[in-house]
Amino acid sequence: MTSQLLNPTVLGALTDFENSKTPGVWASVDKKQLVAEMRLRLNDPFQINQGAQPFCGPAAIVFELVRKQPLRYVQICRSLFETGSYTLTTTKIEASRTLRRSNGRLRMSQSDWMVLATLRESENSIFNIEAEAPEIVRNLAGMTKSWEMKGWTKEILGYRTCTYRHTYLYGEFDALQEASASVAAGGVAFALITADGLLRGKTPFLPLPTHWISILGNISIKGGDWFSDENGRISMDVYSWARQYHINLDEAPFEDYFWGVVIGS
Repeated sequence: MTSQLLNPTVLGALTDFENSKTPGVWASVDKKQLVAEMRLRLNDPFQINQGAQPFCGPAAIVFELVRKQPLRYVQICRSLFETGSYTLTTTKIEASRTLRRSNGRLRMSQSDWMVLATLRESENSIFNIEAEAPEIVRNLAGMTKSWEMKGWTKEILGYRTCTYRHTYLYGEFDALQEASASVAAGGVAFALITADGLLRGKTPFLPLPTHWISILGNISIKGGDWFSDENGRISMDVYSWARQYHINLDEAPFEDYFWGVVIGS
């Protein structure tokens, strides 16, 4: 993967931010550390990590932001650090005073916390994001819905066409074929999955749609043959938790753990 810092415009924007004397508005974010972490992510987007916070949706969005619009990533980070907000295409993301003053155990890097927590909180109508909130409150506050992923895909990543293909009962193959075409053409695709089943190789007692991942490509779809009793098989590369996973499963378990996909093109 090519380093985004090879782009002189991106490097200039990061250097300008580094040299700026404008103070930050975050109690938990040190500017020197922030810039160092931003540089790491611009060199390698797989550094983006939700850590122990339930920010899988925002993490997938920001991962694609760094890959596809690195200059905007720098602009968003700078604006959030200096003002606590950033104006998008038709709306604004803004960190609450509570979030900006949060100074507990972040459970993730400072740069990822600042951006991911702001994205997540900007969609919440009930819960503020707090570093030291009880786990049940953090999980409720961190839940990401499909319409929020669609909104971020449009507002942050800038894709004009955005759809959600749910596969709760059927349609996995069609949804993946559409996702594959979009990714190959420069678009994005975010899948809603059961993480234990698809990423961890575990068999959950009750599969639930709880985790968002970014589909990277290398998608292979092999349909089953009823006459020969041959199973279908699906494989693809995805991003989650600061690493690349290769999913390779028979059709039946894949269908149990794959709930839908947001596609931007």
